[in-house]
Amino acid sequence: MANHLGAETSPYLLQHAENPVDWRPWNDEALALARRENKPILLSIGYSACHWCHVMAHESFEDPAAAAVMNELFVNIKVDREERPDLDQIYQTAHQILTGRAGGWPLTMFLAPDGMPFFGGTYFPNAPRHGLPAFPDLCRRVAEIWQRRPDDVAAQNRSLREILAGTVPHEVATTKVSPDGTPIRTARDSLLRNFDSRFGGFGGAPKFPQTSDLALLLRFGARGDERAREAVLATLTRMAEGGIYDQLGGGFFRYSVDERWAIPHFEKMLYDNGQLIGLYADAWALTHDPLYARVVADTIDWALREMRLPDGGFASSLDADSEHEEGRFYVWDSDRVRELLAEDEWLAVRDHWGLDGPPNFENAHWHLHVAAPAAPADLPQVARARAALLAQRVTRVRPARDDKVLTAWNALMIDGLARAARIFDRADWLDAARRTMAYLRTALWRDGRLLATARDGRAHLDAYLDDHAFLLLAQLQLMQADSRPGDLDFALEIGNAMLDRFEDKDAGGFHFTAHDHEQLILRPKPVHDNATPGGNGAAALGLARLGRLTGWQRYREAADRTVRLFAPGPEHGTGGLATLLAALDETLSPPDANAIACTDAGCTVPAGAVRA
Repeated sequence: MANHLGAETSPYLLQHAENPVDWRPWNDEALALARRENKPILLSIGYSACHWCHVMAHESFEDPAAAAVMNELFVNIKVDREERPDLDQIYQTAHQILTGRAGGWPLTMFLAPDGMPFFGGTYFPNAPRHGLPAFPDLCRRVAEIWQRRPDDVAAQNRSLREILAGTVPHEVATTKVSPDGTPIRTARDSLLRNFDSRFGGFGGAPKFPQTSDLALLLRFGARGDERAREAVLATLTRMAEGGIYDQLGGGFFRYSVDERWAIPHFEKMLYDNGQLIGLYADAWALTHDPLYARVVADTIDWALREMRLPDGGFASSLDADSEHEEGRFYVWDSDRVRELLAEDEWLAVRDHWGLDGPPNFENAHWHLHVAAPAAPADLPQVARARAALLAQRVTRVRPARDDKVLTAWNALMIDGLARAARIFDRADWLDAARRTMAYLRTALWRDGRLLATARDGRAHLDAYLDDHAFLLLAQLQLMQADSRPGDLDFALEIGNAMLDRFEDKDAGGFHFTAHDHEQLILRPKPVHDNATPGGNGAAALGLARLGRLTGWQRYREAADRTVRLFAPGPEHGTGGLATLLAALDETLSPPDANAIACTDAGCTVPAGAVRA
């Protein structure tokens, strides 16, 4: 029997539309049902490219016996974290408070009918293992607590509500001392202390690109800071030579499971690649290293070849799995590699990709990475070998593609494309960026309101802070590359919408959801960078640039209030604040490189606009 997910736009939800679990999307009807029947909610949050989401689905959600337990005891709600980042932020935060551990996906939370969580975890197996209970048994125990200990659940929920409220800064920004450059230098020093001088990156395994942190250090490197420059370039080089980078097809995987960047978690996410295109382009502008130029070109080629949709938008991700195995599409048997190549090609890549050593992946397979530099004389053979293997790889069963368009992630790709186009003087890349922006303006900008997602001609869900902030930065990056009539008008519309619908006028900063958004148990004000820039840092950066371009104090003042609200004092750490600190850096020392070159025709101030 089909459940209630069949009419959704999310490929992740549609993957579960035939489950025996009576899944419902998050909506008023599902929440009302829980209240009416006084049943707890089993909330499962994931995304389509998530390996462990697939594992839990195959083990439990496709199992009729497990589904029967879930259907009897709970109202079951399935959420795509990419379509509903508001819900994901809230319940990831609640998970960390309740368990003392970082969350992840799949996120499994048990909620009271009013939405307050009282128990949670991430992946649970269908049978006891790794110290985890069997999921059906866990469901029965949670339901028993709900039924037999309602007073304890209510008391914990009251406490949790107070703790959650304390995570949102409410201090009036105007009472804080204007920050100087100290937090920026503190962040720089902290990152360099944590830098892995042997393999690049920060800390140990697993290793994520941490693009915002690298971009902040690159600011120092461009000003002559040799230690910062060395840390960024060493990291970018090791990543480009590692298995986190697809050595055949271009593009980066989500993260490396080891400290050497050799073996990735095989999802490819649009947001990572959009940001890394821009970062590698900036690094090339500083060094003219041909490796960085190749990474930029190959990653853009991958995005245009495999991720761009016919309407000009970009798909969200490629799955980690194919044929129910993680990485199967990407890994190789060395004998098969040798069969496909000419003898001189094999000799060139055997040592280069480490195929003469023991297998580095499961089931005696190799995942390609640069084990040794190729001799200059071998570079033509390496290029031919790469093309030959790529041609064979495309005949394999491909990982699934999540083809919904997300405004925020497309904006990050536009930003990267436009920056690379300007730095490398590539009109075709700029055209690709403009085509995507035109699609977003047509499909997802409706009467002055931005929408968050679209698929198959259906756009919906009110956009979030990140959508507006990233889109503003992307529009300004396009204008810096090549300003055209109407560009400034649209940038102002985005900035005004962000100020009118998200800004906290009293304390400063921006809420993640708009003032007229659905009322949830928390209204976050996110500032910390994760895989994407923190929303408040990105908003401050974009508005500060818009203020410098127009001279309008409204934008500068909003950016300044945001920076002063969140800028860390001496007693606070600076981790995860790189984007906010970039906004502070540009406020203290406006860079000439960010002065947008507009023609009179391209930067016409809209009629009726009033300067502050």
